Amino acid sequence: MNQPVRRNPVASFFIGLWDVMNFTRRLILNLLFFGMLLLVLVLFVFAMGKGASSSRVLQDRTTLVIAPEGRLVEQFSADPVSRALAKAIGDNSAEEVQLRDLVRALDAAREDKKIERVVLQLDKLQPSGFASMREVAAALQELRASGKDIVAYSDNMSQWQYLLAAQAKEIYLDPMGGVVLEGLGRYRQYFRTGLQDKLGVDVHLFKVGEYKSAAEPYVLDAASPQAKEADLFWMNDVWQRYLGDIATARKLDAAQLAAGIDTMPEGIAAAGGDLAKFALQQKLVDGLKTREEVQDLLADRGVADEDADGGFRSINLDDYLAQLDTRRSPVDSRPQVAVVVASGEIAGGDLPAGRVGGESTSALLREARDDDNVKAVVLRVDSPGGEVFASEQIRREVVALKAAGKPVVVSMGDLAASGGYWISMNADRIYADPSTITGSIGIFGMIPNLSRSLDKIGVHTDGVGTTRFAGAFDITRPMDPAVGQVIQSVINKGYADFTGKVADARNKPVEAVDEVARGRVWSGAQAKERGLVDAFGGLKAAIADASNRAKLGGPDKVRVRYIEKPATPFAQFLSGFADSHAGAWMLGESGMARMMLARAMPEVDTQLRFVEDAARDPRGSAPVKALAYCFCGF
Repeated sequence: MNQPVRRNPVASFFIGLWDVMNFTRRLILNLLFFGMLLLVLVLFVFAMGKGASSSRVLQDRTTLVIAPEGRLVEQFSADPVSRALAKAIGDNSAEEVQLRDLVRALDAAREDKKIERVVLQLDKLQPSGFASMREVAAALQELRASGKDIVAYSDNMSQWQYLLAAQAKEIYLDPMGGVVLEGLGRYRQYFRTGLQDKLGVDVHLFKVGEYKSAAEPYVLDAASPQAKEADLFWMNDVWQRYLGDIATARKLDAAQLAAGIDTMPEGIAAAGGDLAKFALQQKLVDGLKTREEVQDLLADRGVADEDADGGFRSINLDDYLAQLDTRRSPVDSRPQVAVVVASGEIAGGDLPAGRVGGESTSALLREARDDDNVKAVVLRVDSPGGEVFASEQIRREVVALKAAGKPVVVSMGDLAASGGYWISMNADRIYADPSTITGSIGIFGMIPNLSRSLDKIGVHTDGVGTTRFAGAFDITRPMDPAVGQVIQSVINKGYADFTGKVADARNKPVEAVDEVARGRVWSGAQAKERGLVDAFGGLKAAIADASNRAKLGGPDKVRVRYIEKPATPFAQFLSGFADSHAGAWMLGESGMARMMLARAMPEVDTQLRFVEDAARDPRGSAPVKALAYCFCGF
């Protein structure tokens, strides 16, 4: 009879421990597997439900409710995953609305017999540029001219929001709200005393153009007279146009609107400090009503629906856009006008949406050039500029498109200044809104020097070099005047290149370009007077022009296609899940989205960060970069 083998107690302990660990490992893996399987199944079910809801038939007499949240942008500045995760956890701080989507919905509603009226709720619309706001206002004007009713309601309205609300047939304001038109202002912080006197940081600025004020805050304690002169010139033009737009929409007198602002303290005091009453007296609104009273009004005029938001038959902007997407034919063989968006700061390399990369944006233009289905290109520019070399890379692709026989038309958005103008100047035609900010044709370079800062804490730099310029660009050593001479020569050459290329592109003498350059900023209307812009119009006008140049026929014979960097399959999957009801609930409750968002959200750039990055070459191949940048937004 065989005797059982006795194990050593120590061995038995470790064998048992291993069995427990192995069981735990299999259990965790199985739980993860079935959890992921359940997640995919839930996503599939809700995606099917979402697709079914988006294809649901739109009913007659539906009210389109437009309640945009965030800024109007040409292109989302965050990737789809980050946007979906932010939405899932209710983070609206970085919310954005694409201008093209809003205009597309308004244009479709104008022809859509199912849409009876449009309601504007603009409380969460953040300040945006006047050019893009005027483009939306123009779409609202066309909608109202078609006979569709437009009603605007708000708890409180800023002057940016009011430009759109003014296009409505009726404007209602909460009795506790207010509308205050205050004018345009542009103020910046100046750091010279803090940097040089307090910290001992000497900032060496090299520029061409007395109006090139982008880097003034680092070398001055207040704005230069030239900067104030130039800013006030274009800001007054934009502001007077704003007052004119409001006066036309509301059938008021622009001079009376301006007078109402000048006498605002007395007017508000006479109204007992009641901002809503003051707005009503100024005829900025048609009535004072609570949100519930406006909803009751809409239910009486439209179709009452107790189960719908607000108690009346309606559809929101996102759902209406989804409806429009389902109406598109999956196969479209029409010739294409490609739209490439250059939105954000211009820098070297391959950059994500929301910034303009010398390589990435060039690649999009090259894709349009190589695609035989693309017959013309519209470059939509909304950029303050940036690096000169990256701007030149993009300009070369515009020239290559034209050489390939494909017309290129530029459509300027809110801002196309400095490097933004550099990438625009060679187009066959440049369109801008009269309130677009453009120009700023100038170059600067900036190098901080930390030698005095280090000296304050007893740190000194010393050593040897084989030539007088070895290590001369080290910011921890005092700058040799000869080095400053070298840098200024580089900047002078950059300005000569800029004005020379503008002269060639615009068929003007260099002297004539220099007169309107020198870093000076212009409104779109002022730029057109000076030959920097060809015509007034928005994106639709630019697309029509490009189509005509390519001899493609009317709008119904052309397909407009945006060429953008595609999202990865995983990003599409994750953003689709986060956008579903189940995904939003799971991510919002678990906190998973907050963890993922912290990793996925791009860092927000500031003016200081831009200058810091632009002044430093990570490859170490250039001591200083020539910059064509304009801090000229609101």
